[in-house]
Amino acid sequence: MPGIKQARTLRLKATWAERLMWSWLRGRRFSEYKFRRNHPVDRYILDFYCIEASLAIELDGGGHGRPEQQAHDAERDRFLGTQGIKVLRFWNSQLRLNRQHIRDKVFRELQRRAPHPLPQYTRPWTGLGNQEK
Repeated sequence: MPGIKQARTLRLKATWAERLMWSWLRGRRFSEYKFRRNHPVDRYILDFYCIEASLAIELDGGGHGRPEQQAHDAERDRFLGTQGIKVLRFWNSQLRLNRQHIRDKVFRELQRRAPHPLPQYTRPWTGLGNQEK
């Protein structure tokens, strides 16, 4: 079973894609949702995990295209599903080409699973003077 020590080791070996995703998610930067990285769940370590929304984000490199790895990933996702955890998977290459699409997809899933009020700056201006803060 993986534990904290293995999770810490993985953090030191983060890929460029993991570093980019973490820059979006860390410190409640992503719409105030709290994420953990390299979070152990049973025998697996999740790349990124939001407990509040029971949402895992997995970033896959080229090795995940091999049939045996795809079978492993499918089994892993099934197990996590039995724990109530939804998994969003993205190819590392998608981060280079479709950053905003990925951010939007993550946001929609977070809002679907554990809605947060939208920040004041996203709300329409009413023109009625000072808005509530």
